[in-house]
Amino acid sequence: MATITVRGVEEALRDQLRVRAARHGRSMEAEVRAILADVVYGGVVDVVIAPPGSGIGTWMHEQLRDLEVELDISGVRDVPARAATFE
Repeated sequence: MATITVRGVEEALRDQLRVRAARHGRSMEAEVRAILADVVYGGVVDVVIAPPGSGIGTWMHEQLRDLEVELDISGVRDVPARAATFE
């Protein structure tokens, strides 16, 4: 991976970046990567960046919780679960 150094960042911008990173549960460096990916790739890369310290399921739930989708899962499992056997 490449390293980029950005000089001359205003303190107010740095402070807002710190707040935004905290809100997303990321470091400032990870937040900058996500912002760059969103701008360059149109958000495609940001989808696979889960914040550190949380599981992918939690992250997916947070991303999708505002969608109003009802799933009918009745009849999904017609065969009862069986115990595992080890030989």
